[in-house]
Amino acid sequence: MGTQSSLLPDGLVIVVKKECATCQLVEPLLARIKSESGPLTVWTQDDPTFASSVGAVHDSDLAVSWHNNIETVPTLITVRDGRETGRTFGWSREDWRRLTGIDDLGEDLPAMRPGCGSMSVDPDIVDKLRARFTGDTISARHVEFSAAEDEFEAMFARGWTDGLPVVPPTRERVLRMLTGTTRAPAEVVALCPPDLIELTVEKIAINAVMAGCLPEYLPWVIAALEAVCNDTFNMHGVLATTMPVGPVIMCNGPGTRAIGMNSGINVLGQGNRANSTIGRAVQLTVRNVGGGRPGGVDRATHGNPGKVGFCFAEDELSSPFTPLSQWRGIAAGRDAVTVFAGEGPRGMVDQLARTPEELCKSLAESLIPLQHPKLVIGFDAILIISPDHGRIFRDAGWDRERVLAEITRLTTRRGADLVRGMNGMAEGIPPHLRDADLPKFRPGGLFIAYAGGGAGLFSSMIAGWANGSVGSEPVTVTVGS
Repeated sequence: MGTQSSLLPDGLVIVVKKECATCQLVEPLLARIKSESGPLTVWTQDDPTFASSVGAVHDSDLAVSWHNNIETVPTLITVRDGRETGRTFGWSREDWRRLTGIDDLGEDLPAMRPGCGSMSVDPDIVDKLRARFTGDTISARHVEFSAAEDEFEAMFARGWTDGLPVVPPTRERVLRMLTGTTRAPAEVVALCPPDLIELTVEKIAINAVMAGCLPEYLPWVIAALEAVCNDTFNMHGVLATTMPVGPVIMCNGPGTRAIGMNSGINVLGQGNRANSTIGRAVQLTVRNVGGGRPGGVDRATHGNPGKVGFCFAEDELSSPFTPLSQWRGIAAGRDAVTVFAGEGPRGMVDQLARTPEELCKSLAESLIPLQHPKLVIGFDAILIISPDHGRIFRDAGWDRERVLAEITRLTTRRGADLVRGMNGMAEGIPPHLRDADLPKFRPGGLFIAYAGGGAGLFSSMIAGWANGSVGSEPVTVTVGS
């Protein structure tokens, strides 16, 4: 059974444009097709006089082309009882003969000739066509600016930005963003903290536009928001704490490479659109939909630059370790995001270690001071291993589990050295733990990721907020379509 055709009469339908050389090639055939193959309707996209010998109709507003998904001209379609029963595009002598029923059609033409892009998919106008012909799928309130207002300054004035300029979320741009997902615009993804507002796909798309995302980034933004907007991650608490933390979004899977995420040089810095805008879209959504604004619920004493947006991909293809998402229970080859309530990165330099034991000793000593050298177990952390440091583990055959076991051993300390008042520091653990041996991190509380440029004997550490029921638990989710 054919598919439902839109605005097309029964018989043969051909869509052409004069600007297309292949359309000009087949134009002399149209009169014969009309006389020998029954009803024929020809729609011309550009010049209304083109193919006038067969009474071509001007698709002046491109409505026919848009509603019938014409991507290439010429396109030949067969329609029966209002349903499309066949289609071919460009010139294929075999296909045109089959659809028209004329066995010797185009005998003097080449066997094949590719077509041209339809005007209805022209990047210069496709957004306007989508906005014109798409039904009323945008439910968000439309805000009108006066002619005297600068739209960028107006968005600053209304408090919709993170302190940097944002892209105006016009209907055309939001509809384009929504093409990046198969999910319905009205679908509720989560309740967005702190105000627990219903977070729809449309609202996410609006903020993704403002952040500068491309449509193909939208599924990643949706997944990251699903991961942070729940009681496990506790986004409300991450906002409200006076500690300088925000969502750190770590991405895995082949989709990271498909959308051009950075996992290499300057991986935690500026310059990559996907990394920068995915993290920013999450933060803007929490701000603009959930109400999580600095000075309101957001009470960070200092904050950190990563609260504008902190997102990066693992370099899975050259990693000596399995992907972080697999360590977190996601099947191999699946796209996934892991969210972690963390601070900004801190570097660790070791240019002389040549054995994994030496490197682990340096890493352990660098991890011990995170948050405070006498505080243990209550804070998680991420350790981002660079390729130069990762090579030391690869050459020795050390996997993630062995590295974690060695760092755990090296960061386990006597309670007597950590109790309050010891070494002249009032901070520390309660006195009743004096006789315990205590690791710096709880089991599963140290995350190892692999990323960074191919040169530099450095690694990075990201300290976390309070873990467990009093703080935040990392969350890993798969990325949908």
